[in-house]
Amino acid sequence: QVQLVESGGGLVQPGGSLRLSCAASGFTFRNHYMKWVRQAPGKGLEWVSSIDSDGSKKYYADSVKGRFTISRDNAKNTLYLQMNSLKSEETAVYYCEKEGTRGQGTQVTVSS
Repeated sequence: QVQLVESGGGLVQPGGSLRLSCAASGFTFRNHYMKWVRQAPGKGLEWVSSIDSDGSKKYYADSVKGRFTISRDNAKNTLYLQMNSLKSEETAVYYCEKEGTRGQGTQVTVSS
């Protein structure tokens, strides 16, 4: 069965950086488009970024363009999200997603 395990979240000051990881198992990772989404307290899910199966095409929400970088290592079945210049309003639980299936998420808190 599909399993997605996010990690790398934590507390960071505004302007700081974090790198999230998502370890995937239970399916052929290299064949699938993947995405990161987030959910801020009291709000709905928000799409953040997507990447195609071989990593050649990447897409970003306007709000994170130029600051976040999505990547993947198909040999390690792992998806990444490098987040720079973080803002307090980006405090949220971050999830990786494959076709509607998400992991348990990792909490990112941006606060001084």
